[in-house]
Amino acid sequence: MSENAVARRDDLRNVAIVAHVDHGKTTLVDAMLKQTNSFDAHAHVEERAMDSNELEREKGITILAKNTAISYNGKYATDGPITINVIDTPGHADFGGEVERGLSMVDGVVLLVDASEGPLPQTRFVLRKALEAKLPVILAVNKTDRGDARIEEVVGESQDLLLGLASDLSDDVPDLDLDAILDVPVVYASGRAGAASRNRPANGELPDNDDLEPLFEAILEHIPAPSYDPEAPLQAHVTNLDASPFLGRLALLRIFNGTLKKGQTVAWVRHDGDVHNVRVTELLMTKALDRYPAESAGPGDIVAVAGFADIMIGDTLADPEDVRPLPAIHVDEPAISMTIGTNTSPLVGKVKGHKLTARMVKDRLDRELIGNVSLRVLDIGRPDAWEVQGRGELALAILVEQMRREGYELTVGKPQVVTKKIDGKTHEPYEHLTIDAPEEYLGAITQLLAARKGRMENMANHGTGWVRMEFIVPSRGLIGFRTEFLTTTRGTGIANAISHGYDEWAGQIITRSNGSIVADRAGVVTPFAIIALQERMTFFVNPTEEVYEGMVIGENSRADDMDVNITKEKKLTNMRSSTADTFESMTPSRQLTLEESLEFARDDECVEVTPEAVRIRKVELDATARGRAAARLKRQDASV
Repeated sequence: MSENAVARRDDLRNVAIVAHVDHGKTTLVDAMLKQTNSFDAHAHVEERAMDSNELEREKGITILAKNTAISYNGKYATDGPITINVIDTPGHADFGGEVERGLSMVDGVVLLVDASEGPLPQTRFVLRKALEAKLPVILAVNKTDRGDARIEEVVGESQDLLLGLASDLSDDVPDLDLDAILDVPVVYASGRAGAASRNRPANGELPDNDDLEPLFEAILEHIPAPSYDPEAPLQAHVTNLDASPFLGRLALLRIFNGTLKKGQTVAWVRHDGDVHNVRVTELLMTKALDRYPAESAGPGDIVAVAGFADIMIGDTLADPEDVRPLPAIHVDEPAISMTIGTNTSPLVGKVKGHKLTARMVKDRLDRELIGNVSLRVLDIGRPDAWEVQGRGELALAILVEQMRREGYELTVGKPQVVTKKIDGKTHEPYEHLTIDAPEEYLGAITQLLAARKGRMENMANHGTGWVRMEFIVPSRGLIGFRTEFLTTTRGTGIANAISHGYDEWAGQIITRSNGSIVADRAGVVTPFAIIALQERMTFFVNPTEEVYEGMVIGENSRADDMDVNITKEKKLTNMRSSTADTFESMTPSRQLTLEESLEFARDDECVEVTPEAVRIRKVELDATARGRAAARLKRQDASV
């Protein structure tokens, strides 16, 4: 933006709501939409309306950054209605690419913090990005009516976090406004009750006001209206992509300067510097959660345009007479990778009409790259498999789950870390892990992380029976950590990790002490075989399920792998047995989810993903070939 940016759009505010997973962002946005009557009178509105994706509704987390427009005409809108564009950003660091794009569209952020849990690592991650972009912050303490709320301490912790981040950033961002950071306005709210107040309620009580007006007042007062240079030519930045069945690809843009009209010819500046003149065939504005056609849009507006077949995130639309491209969006490097390829198991194609070929899988991965800036797909020299790199395990598991629901059959390798060579030495990514758990599990958790090369940095006991611990752990050590951690803490612990940069390779990490039980032949699982073997192992399969040689069907109680015949049937004779088969004694099998399967798989195993089932299998299915390979490795180790 040029130095003489003087004009302001006072009828507009662009704000992002940032928070940790499950602190109530989406519920608060629901309440804001309802109280401003943004929906049409007859519109059917689901709860958590912003979580539009099926997986988001299921997991209760936000995955994609989305925007909604609230038309505010309350008592603080003195000069007519004010449009508040709200960007709902993911709270999970694995979706950091979404966060960076969301923040490039706004002029300020509302930091939402749970009144009991306080600021958590993902909060820190998003907040750091906001301060780097010099965006003003409003602190909203949500869920004040929680029974275990500790409002005053949480406000103190949030202010300490802001100051800590400001001092960290003072070298990188020299002109940071420290006074504004010290004087952050605080709003106390309950998103579920749709209530907010500037006065602090007692712990566990609702705010003393029964609507969200104080929050709207804080947004209008502290989030600046978009400013622009009236003389500058058109500049609009593509920050997100969408698709419409009628219009094809839609580019979501924030207009920084100038006016964009339907039917106008604009200069489209691609990320590699190429410039094309293209006509805007359709211009759409957002109202609540729907898009409506519009004739023109001005500076500060967030709009969707059609007419650009392969436009990408980070491209600029400019004036053909005076092209001034905007800087590209910077995204953090990926830390975790896994191999995704076509399904190569003997049970491939058992479900009719599904997507099996390498071309289909590759096309789908290329489509994902369009809208997902933090993902990379690399060629590994095989025609049927590719390496996919992303921020974290969860982001990659979500991609595989979406492909599974769309009917793809895949073979997915165990997640690996993306290493770097620095001065001839191998470096690997590390994570800053924060754990909240009851204090009786302190020893068990420390032991668990010591085995995964974790280093404790900090420990605080609030005197509530819970302990907060902070560790620096190699990202490799966190693959498969969550399931084991939840078992250790009996489901009570909360663990959150955030990228800590690269450091030297930490050495070998053994994350799973138990071996696998492998089927030694194809066939159907029988109850007879399960009852005979269940004393020594736990199973992942049920009777009548089809298995094949090399498929992992359970977990051994010992460290080594074991091949078993799970299809064995009882020999039939004409003698009556005094002890008839007692199926009541059969232990129910463990049903692994996709994430648990990826965590469970060892380096010589992979996961077969189909729309119907998720199975773990050995990469080499033939038991004899596996035995030879293991013997070869033993000989090599002995000779070293």
